[in-house]
Amino acid sequence: MQLQHISQQLISIGADLVSLLYPRICSGCDKHLMKHEQNLCLVCLHGLPKTYFWDYDVTPVEKLFWCKIPVHGACSFLHFEKDGVVQELMHRLKYDGRTGVGTQLGIEFGNILKEKGLFQDADYIIPVPLHRTKELRRGFNQSQFIADGFSNASQIPVRSDLLFRVVASDTQTRKSRFDRSENVRNIFKIHRKEMLRGKNIILVDDVITTGATLEAAGSQLVAAGINKLYIATLAIA
Repeated sequence: MQLQHISQQLISIGADLVSLLYPRICSGCDKHLMKHEQNLCLVCLHGLPKTYFWDYDVTPVEKLFWCKIPVHGACSFLHFEKDGVVQELMHRLKYDGRTGVGTQLGIEFGNILKEKGLFQDADYIIPVPLHRTKELRRGFNQSQFIADGFSNASQIPVRSDLLFRVVASDTQTRKSRFDRSENVRNIFKIHRKEMLRGKNIILVDDVITTGATLEAAGSQLVAAGINKLYIATLAIA
């Protein structure tokens, strides 16, 4: 017992030394994280600009897809504002490789939707894919980590092998609503349609603006014969 106690003390001291030499930093405010905090400090985590769309009868996200594709439910977790904390988190997730942010926020979002009983009849979670050249350049697909967190909370499996991006379209950032829609037309393809037929799917992405990319991806899933399409994004701009 004494040896075990000494061993635990040494492990704790070692962890403190590592923390001192390589401090863990909050991705929201850059302050040092406490031992029990992951990726975000409690102040940033509780101060996130939540949408509370899960309490709406009809969400603003659902309205983006009216008369376009049949969506059985759509929700975003956070409000994305220029120069706001969510923009900073998305930048650090996508460009600084802080993938843990995506996973943790996916868990937070998934827990809320599970508590509210939303999207719980889904068979698979599918992250919106990047084109392989962009994913290789970045090293990862940020939506995959969000989907993994969502899956961790909901216990719904992630399938990243059924929807593929076959065209490396231009960036959407400065395009008009019409140009965004044209830019992503026919950029996704389905693999193994038989795995999707009759299934309920949650399509997951990081940020939704006009919904053009999600519409393009969702239309392929609908054409493959899925039963229900749900859409979940970490943020809405």
